Amino acid sequence: MSDNKRTQLNRRSLLEAAGAFGALVGFGGVTSATPGREPGPKKDEMIVGVDSDVSNIEAAVEAKLPSNATIVHTNETLGYASVKLADEASIQAKENVKRNLMDVNEVQYTEDNVTYHALEAEPLGSGDDGQTVDTQGSASPLYAPDDPRYGEQYAPQQVNCEAAWDETLGDPSVTIAVVDQGIQYDHPNLEGNMVDDISNGGRDFVDDDDDPYPVDGSENHGTHVGGIAAGGTDNGTGHAGISNCSLISARALSSGGGGSLTDIADAVQWAADQGADIINMSLGGGGATDTMQQACEYAQNQGSLLVAAAGNNRGAPVSYPAAYETVLAVSALDENESLASYSNVGPEIELAAPGSNVLSSIPWDEYDTFSGTSMASPVVAGVAGLTLSAWPELSNAELRTHLNETAVDIGLDDTEQGNGRVDAANAVTTDPGTDPDPDPDPDPDPDPDPDPDPDPGECGDEVNTASGDGQLSGGWFGNPSDSYTYTLKTADPCSATLSLEGPSNADFDLYLTLDGRTPTTWDYDERSVDSDSSESIEVELDGDEEFGILVDRYSGSGSYTVSVEERGR
Repeated sequence: MSDNKRTQLNRRSLLEAAGAFGALVGFGGVTSATPGREPGPKKDEMIVGVDSDVSNIEAAVEAKLPSNATIVHTNETLGYASVKLADEASIQAKENVKRNLMDVNEVQYTEDNVTYHALEAEPLGSGDDGQTVDTQGSASPLYAPDDPRYGEQYAPQQVNCEAAWDETLGDPSVTIAVVDQGIQYDHPNLEGNMVDDISNGGRDFVDDDDDPYPVDGSENHGTHVGGIAAGGTDNGTGHAGISNCSLISARALSSGGGGSLTDIADAVQWAADQGADIINMSLGGGGATDTMQQACEYAQNQGSLLVAAAGNNRGAPVSYPAAYETVLAVSALDENESLASYSNVGPEIELAAPGSNVLSSIPWDEYDTFSGTSMASPVVAGVAGLTLSAWPELSNAELRTHLNETAVDIGLDDTEQGNGRVDAANAVTTDPGTDPDPDPDPDPDPDPDPDPDPDPGECGDEVNTASGDGQLSGGWFGNPSDSYTYTLKTADPCSATLSLEGPSNADFDLYLTLDGRTPTTWDYDERSVDSDSSESIEVELDGDEEFGILVDRYSGSGSYTVSVEERGR
């Protein structure tokens, strides 16, 4: 591929940091959807992102729209418009609209309004079968809640909630927002923890109203996720949630389990504007997008800790939004503290948590066990709520660091457990900034005469490798690019090789940044853009680099493997 062949259509550059837009209150910055706009996934729409200083998004975008295209939604805070084309529009016509929009100076990117899904694995059992799960740890926990179904649970015990509950059950002033299907906010084990200063405990972005109540009995994912993070604990009812923090319901997924990128991004922004301390996203599958990345950056800048499920397609890379740097990615464990058979893994994983056969609330006033990284993510969100209740001075960045530093190594690979299994007792009882596990046996007789000029060794004496697999395709519903991050692993890094191998009849390209930012086709530090799908980048290392990697489709489609070989002395 020649360096000048690219006409950028979908990621010309990233928007400015979300904080530049300023914080709005309530439902600020989001224009109501056009009447008649269908709820749920919106595959016939594209998203147009504009510069942060554009005061009239519609005026900036409309000038380049054909007569069969209509602006159906805008978000002034995140700086985008949703555009719907007539049903008969061809794929080529849609690509032409994107191309024309990219000629507008104020337009920063165009992308499809892709669909995200609830990340629940296949059911592995029922919480109503009368069976109980043996609790782990001491036979006499420090805190024994009176919830009648607590004996059927294992997740709170596995993350050592009893010792944490001895200090705090969770402060109602700490809020956890659940961006998901709607929560049954009058469920007897949830109603006491729903926020009371927002109508009906949240907002519905699927149907664009103020009532996020589930529409039918099949819409149970949000209620289950909310019950894990903050179902009533020690209230004599049902199961025990991880925390008694307050819940906010942001309904962004329809009863079918799918939701549009714009609805989810709007929900994340809104939750941050409500002052949510923690935002849980048990959803994924839409790929990397500028709109979702912008929403997550905005929420982080507003002070929220974002937690998301890694995905349930074992062997696939960590799903978005969990894979964004602004989001804490969670893998799933089973009752034996082994990696769940379905859990996605990768270098983005920070924490692991129980996700298989987790008991929680469902509509209507019932309980059941579900499995998935969707269940592991709210366990971490609930532990984060307990931690912030104990240490309210922590910022979102400090809270994230503290959760990672107090996690327990359970012997899995770093790509499977990250820093370890989240631990409520360690997080709540360890003073932030102190070492939760100091060396119990320091060397009593260090070498008094260390070698003043040790042999630095040869580059390549230590080697660490990592790889990821994916698939790219074109068209209106295609996936044009994937992004990854890689953190150096060797003790004294000196060089690295990044390689891409894709289909022989396609043209995929490889882009690299060295400071961890997500590359784009115009914002990168190194790139390899040959006319096929076999690419390679060599870099010398100082040891403080973090790789941001973009695999971008120029033409064709198919599967690929991207790999990193890091060499140290």
